[in-house]
Amino acid sequence: MSSVKARRLFGTDGIRGIAGEPPLEPKTVFAAGVALGHSLRRISNQPRVLLGRDTRESGPWIAAMVAAGLSEAGVAVESAGVVPTPAVAYLARQHGFQAGVVISASHNPWRDNGIKLFGSDGFKLPDALELTMEDEILHHAGLVTAPDPAQLSPVPENLSLREDYIAFLLRSVPGLHLGALKVVADCANGAASAVAKDLFGRLGGEVTLLHVNPDGRNINEGCGALHPEHVAAEVSARGADVGLSFDGDADRCMLAGAEGKVVNGDAILLVAARDLKARGLLTGDLVVATTMSNMGLEAALRRSGIRMLRAPVGDRYVLEQMQAHDAALGGEQSGHILFPHLATTGDGLLTALVVLDLMARNGQSLDALTQDLKVFPQVIVNVRVREKKPLDAIPAVTERIHAAETQLKDSGRVVIRYSGTEPLARVMIEAEDETLMQRHAEAIAEAIRQELGA
Repeated sequence: MSSVKARRLFGTDGIRGIAGEPPLEPKTVFAAGVALGHSLRRISNQPRVLLGRDTRESGPWIAAMVAAGLSEAGVAVESAGVVPTPAVAYLARQHGFQAGVVISASHNPWRDNGIKLFGSDGFKLPDALELTMEDEILHHAGLVTAPDPAQLSPVPENLSLREDYIAFLLRSVPGLHLGALKVVADCANGAASAVAKDLFGRLGGEVTLLHVNPDGRNINEGCGALHPEHVAAEVSARGADVGLSFDGDADRCMLAGAEGKVVNGDAILLVAARDLKARGLLTGDLVVATTMSNMGLEAALRRSGIRMLRAPVGDRYVLEQMQAHDAALGGEQSGHILFPHLATTGDGLLTALVVLDLMARNGQSLDALTQDLKVFPQVIVNVRVREKKPLDAIPAVTERIHAAETQLKDSGRVVIRYSGTEPLARVMIEAEDETLMQRHAEAIAEAIRQELGA
């Protein structure tokens, strides 16, 4: 039942779609603000909500429409302007807001946008609460007359909130100074562009910032965490020590070492886990990763006496497993890393600072810290689908999956899942034998195309 409702409006990371089209057309966006406001009025007499957004050209009107809906419900609204998603999570908790709303579609193209919701505790709203809100949003969208976005005034911005977030990041790595380090940081023409100059300008070193000139349409375009090979090439060309790549809303980070090798979330989990364990901070010697994390990470952690638990893809599900097992570290291959002793949600800038601090304290390069991570060959094939029918109900698909698992046995893994934010089925296979891996991945993908292809 829940999965059916989630496909109506909410995905794994809030509401997402093409700006101006359902479910991000004005009436539904306005209704979302009204529904959130009603939910907050049930728990507070004078609720306050914090807004933040990334750099998409649709961000201002969507933020204004959400604010109009909240005001309709009697809720006060304040805006931090363009800030990373994790900044809203931190600021909502720090300044006593009843909720935080982020207008962003993260790593998606500029035409997309989304509405992410955080509670007063800085955590994403639980699935159950989002689904309750969903019913009210859909109900109100059919009844209310939404204002014309062109007639709405922009939400006034309190830029001091951005400074509070920068101060929080610096406090999280006390004493960090980059010294002689040469750093290249790719801000994806996204939210990191608004804070990177002030943040890194206080840390010393030689920091080169790339893609910090957003125009509303160039967010994630050939840059950032979706294209970490770009910053890796820049690191090599400039003779830098390390590269940092953020996505559009800066909640994820990918890295590159001095040798120009991309360092993804798996490798970040490895070096962070070892550092926490060495300092006696890795509770239960446990790390939570996802079904997409490479078998090589599991093997490397095991060699260091660290267990790895796999959660479904999505940082909220990683967090659920971390809380259930009191884990001090978790994350995703995509660069969403969770440090619960520091923050309530994944934060790309925080992740970057933690790794830079780790390098400084250990006196080692990123390449040296990750050199023993032997990655199994892995392929991911994305198939655009017209509907998300349960894959285990499609005989042609299950037959191909069974054939792959039977032949690969203990020398590989098969993971098939739907994207929570896009109309895609993702076929992931990793195996020691690359030929078998490619053959089975294409066979499964073709079966999905035949049955569900858009």
